[in-house]
Amino acid sequence: MRISNLMMALLGAIPTLAFGQLSDSSKRVLPVEGAVNFRDIGGYETSSGKHVVWGRIFRSDAIDKLTDADVLLMDRKRIHTVVDLRGTAESKSAPDRLTANSDYTLSPAGSDSLPNPQEMVKALKQKDFLIKFYGEGVQYYGDRYRPAFIKLLGAADGEAVMYHCTGGRDRTGMQTALILYVLGVPYPVIEADYLASNVYLSRNKQMNAYTDAMVAATGMTKQQIEDQMKLKPALLKAFFDGINRKYGTVEQFLQDEMAIGPKEIRILKAKYTR
Repeated sequence: MRISNLMMALLGAIPTLAFGQLSDSSKRVLPVEGAVNFRDIGGYETSSGKHVVWGRIFRSDAIDKLTDADVLLMDRKRIHTVVDLRGTAESKSAPDRLTANSDYTLSPAGSDSLPNPQEMVKALKQKDFLIKFYGEGVQYYGDRYRPAFIKLLGAADGEAVMYHCTGGRDRTGMQTALILYVLGVPYPVIEADYLASNVYLSRNKQMNAYTDAMVAATGMTKQQIEDQMKLKPALLKAFFDGINRKYGTVEQFLQDEMAIGPKEIRILKAKYTR
């Protein structure tokens, strides 16, 4: 697959576990033309020695540019349930391309208050502004991430669930982290899946153009912008730390905000691990 050359070029710049995640790209990444970060979260080993099943849970960046062939592939993969983590205006400006009769859910909690381009210029000049986004947005996390869990619990056998935002990295990364956590995947593997978006999204022309625009608007160098925007382990840690500060434990957050208790966790593990 075309990602292999990029993967080798970046081998020296990514952690060993993240490289392990990237090494199975030919199986993990959907070969679509209209997205670059559309991937299966199956295959990861859990702490109990089981593995997340392949072909049942997918994460992605924006899917408004999927081709007809891409949509047919989604249909063959039985991806008929989609949770959109973007904001209301964000989703209207770039509507999803979906299979016929898809079950579509918009879950915009907190996303309508994301910074506009002018606010992003100011934010980029502030050190570690993404840390605040991850750690201080906890009030939105229940409403934002609940729908995907509801869909996973209710999905018919053989049917897949996919969730996405625009880049498939921040909101989608946090959603994935929670799902893998519930399924019992060790934290280092969760982190590796999260960090892999840095490599997949390096091929996104739209995001590269956005970086260039921010360089012009802020007077910062491209390297400075990329350093500010790059996914780092500290961001994912801030996400979980924010939950723990407010709820005591991730499990209490899941129970209080999503009604995901021990029974539901057993159901999810039975459905999505083998």
